[in-house]
Formats: sequence, C-alpha cells, structure tokens
Amino acid sequence: MANSLKSRSRARIYTAHDVSLHTSPVNCWVSRKGRVYDVTSFVPDHPGGEDFILRYAGKDLGDAMDDAEEHVHSDSAFTMLDEFCIGKLGTDELIVSEDWEPEEDFHPEDTDTMDDYEKTQFLDLNKPLLAQVWFSNFSKSFYLQQVHQPRHLPYSARMFKWDILEMFTLTPWYVVPMVWLPIAAYLLRLSIMQFTDPTAYNWPSQAVLAASEPKLTWLPPPIKALLCFFGGNFVWTLLEYFFHRFIFHLDSFLPDHPMALTVHFTMHGVHHYLPMDRLRLVMPPALFTALSFPFTRLAYFLFPSAVANGVIAGAFTFYVLYDTMHYALHHSRLPTYVLEMKKYHLAHHYKNFELGFGVTSKIWDYVFGTVLKV
Repeated sequence: MANSLKSRSRARIYTAHDVSLHTSPVNCWVSRKGRVYDVTSFVPDHPGGEDFILRYAGKDLGDAMDDAEEHVHSDSAFTMLDEFCIGKLGTDELIVSEDWEPEEDFHPEDTDTMDDYEKTQFLDLNKPLLAQVWFSNFSKSFYLQQVHQPRHLPYSARMFKWDILEMFTLTPWYVVPMVWLPIAAYLLRLSIMQFTDPTAYNWPSQAVLAASEPKLTWLPPPIKALLCFFGGNFVWTLLEYFFHRFIFHLDSFLPDHPMALTVHFTMHGVHHYLPMDRLRLVMPPALFTALSFPFTRLAYFLFPSAVANGVIAGAFTFYVLYDTMHYALHHSRLPTYVLEMKKYHLAHHYKNFELGFGVTSKIWDYVFGTVLKV
C-alpha cells in the first residue's frame, strides 16, 4: 500500500493544455477526476466504437462514463481505465490575471508554504529549489504555468542545500555598480587612450587600421570615445529587450526535459516564481559575465579596439542602470516616470508575462508590438 501511494505521489503532473494536444486516433489522451490517461492503444478496441472515445479526445470525460445514456460501463471498465493512467492533472488555480490592477504601494501577502505545496504539488519552498526542478515529475506546460504564478516569502528561498553554492545565487543590488562601473570607467579611459594613439594598446595592423579608422579625425579623442559610449547606451537598450524576451522568456522553445527547465529556472524562472526576493533581483556577476561574453567578443570582431571599448563601456553603464532600476521597480518609492515603469514591470509579473519586456523604457515594446496595457 505504501509503495502504491508513493508511486501515485510521483505521478507525472500535466495540465489540461497537455491533454488537449492529443486528439487523434493514433495519439489520444483523456482526463477524468484529476487523472490523465493515454488511451491510444484502446481506441480501436473500445466496445462502444472509436467515435465515443474520439468525441472526448484531448478533453475531460466528466461523468460520461457514468451516464447510461452515453454508454454503459461495468466495474471492470473502470479497472481497465486505470491501466492507461499516465499521470495526474495539476491545479488550475492561478494568481496571474488580466484583471490585475497595479497599486502604487504594492506589498503582496506572504505565501503559506505548506498550503501552497499541498495545493499545487509544484515546489516545496521549505526545501532547496534547484534539486526539486532537476528531479521534477511535471510537464513543461505545468512548470511554465506554475513558475509564472508569483509566490512571496519574507526571506530568500534556498536554491542549493550547500552554503558555498547558495552564496553565488544571492546578490545585493549594490554589488552591480560596485563591480561593473569601475570596469566601464576603465574601458572608457582605454578607449580615449586608443583614440589618442592608435598604434598602441594592441590595435590591428596598419593596413586594417587604415581601413577601419573612424574618419572624424577633426574630433578630439575624448569626444570620439564619448560618441562610442553613447552608441553603447543605445545598444544596451536593444540588448535589454533581446535578453528579456528571447533568452529569459524562451518558454515556447524549451524542451520538455528537467535539464532545460532547470536552466530556465536558474536564469529567470526563479525571479517570476519569487519576484520580490531582494537578493535575486539583480544578476550575479558570474552570470552576467557569461551572458555578455559573446557580445563583447562580437564588438571586438566588428570594430577597432578604441570603438569597441567605448561601446562596451556605454553598454555596461546602462546595464548597471537597468539592474539597479529593476531592483527599484520592485522595492522603492519612485518619481513619476519610474513609478509608471514600476507599474508596467509589475504587470509583466502579475498580469501577462508574455508582454511588457522593457524595464528601463517601453521603446522596444512599441517597436516590436509587445506593449502591455496597464
């Protein structure tokens, strides 16, 4: 009996959407009383004919099997149905809603962790989260449904059991300017020096230099570097949108595998799951280093070093603005414009996570048609 209960508790968890994708005679799922059945192999053998099952393919049977007018089913039929059980339906209770209205002084109530786990069977907030996702028994659809339903704790939930690993997942907001502003300042200074003396500081050969040297020779080196810096500011606004929409929210293209779900949860899923966690609102330096590396390499490939360093300095500076503003949108009293962006960003969490990707501005949401009406 104990083994039976244990296996049922580890049954794979699906959503009604998962079931709805299986509607053909060669791929037929149904659900009944919270359980999911793959009846594909039984479709041609059904005593009442294929039509009865296919009428409910991808749907919930409800009371159809108990309805004598539909089709009389014996006790053995219900026993046979159990043989086709492949999992259970997860909860359909949702927190995110299109009716959500932003408040200026937004303070969500803390989640009852025991009650939440009892209802959803998703993640136990009293245990390390990453291992639970890695060894999860739920479908991608159920994971995405639940990870985008915000929970709230007065402390940071653990990601790892071991303190040495946990330490790298927690980042106070002030770490971002402390790490990246000095780097940005150094790169800007280096850009000015390289514009001053193009033959120094590992510039390309003279032939490459002649072809790639900016032609605005009448401008002093600091002005050239500043123009590149401002170009980097603009580049960051596009990267901000790109990262948020196409990397952090790569939901539709995720493989239905615990490894992929764990990567998604580590990069951004945990932020949507626990959006008010003060120590997971800005990016750990190691993660930003990894994400930015291919883009900085691309800058050095496309431009002379002086230009690339100026652009990267501008992008890093606006990254600091982005991450510190992101923290402020969740936890600070703000002036009018930033308060408007706070409502906009919180609506991304609590109203519709498939729109509203801008954090510092809505400009690229307007360009790409992903504006979220608040």
